[in-house]
Amino acid sequence: MIKSMTAFSRSEKKLADGTLLNWEIRSVNHRYLDISLSLPEGLQAFENYFKEHIRQKVKRGKVDAKLIVRIEAEGKNSDIPVNKHKVKSLLSALHMLEAISKKPVPFSGMDILNWPGVLESPSINYEKYLDEINQVLDSCLNGLVITREDEGRRLQAMIESRCKQVANWVESVKSRRVDVVLALREKVLNKLAELDVNADPNRLEQELVFQAQRLDVDEELDRITAHIEEIAQVLKRDEPVGRRLDFLMQELHREANTLASKSNDAETTKAAVELKVLIEQMREQVMNIE
Repeated sequence: MIKSMTAFSRSEKKLADGTLLNWEIRSVNHRYLDISLSLPEGLQAFENYFKEHIRQKVKRGKVDAKLIVRIEAEGKNSDIPVNKHKVKSLLSALHMLEAISKKPVPFSGMDILNWPGVLESPSINYEKYLDEINQVLDSCLNGLVITREDEGRRLQAMIESRCKQVANWVESVKSRRVDVVLALREKVLNKLAELDVNADPNRLEQELVFQAQRLDVDEELDRITAHIEEIAQVLKRDEPVGRRLDFLMQELHREANTLASKSNDAETTKAAVELKVLIEQMREQVMNIE
């Protein structure tokens, strides 16, 4: 199933002791899998563990995951934990500064509380919540995968629609090849008639064959058709196919450019331009496919 690399998911759970666990995961397109985690300080040691958990569900994209743990200290002292030694040292330094400057230094109580180290963070054993944290992470990842799959279905429908249009333009160009060759022959004969030149019939036929071969685009059209058929097969695979599709888009674009350069017909040139527009539209969307 085709999956988009662009998605967002959020999942939370409130535990019996009032603790709130919240995971937020967002992903965008990226050449490889790049996982960035934001964890509470007590869970930094489990970073690789969580990353491996994410790798099981996500194969490609830039993934930013954030875990928030809010613990309610029920039944405990609700006083604000203040580092008294740090406050005394800060006030002592403040008085010394005022003595040196010989004027009051603007410093409020909130400035003191916001000073690094003044408010003590209570020691929390996050590991006891590890099982619940994993459950919430699984729920969040499942939501992320569902969103990526939903967006992937939209991208697949869009690509299939553009491939069908490409196939129609290819058939249109093929149907005009006989007319293009006849028009070329008529143009050469008219030019000779204007110049009143009696050309050698054998040499004339050789030149016409040479010109027709130079403008022959059957090989390019066949390769475009083959690439479209391969895209249809790739879209059915149950694996990450974004890189493969990107390669096929590059090949399609190259064939469309060659078709345009060989074209000696206004309708064929128009078809080549339309093909390049359709291919570019697909290429932009393929960049978001896992």
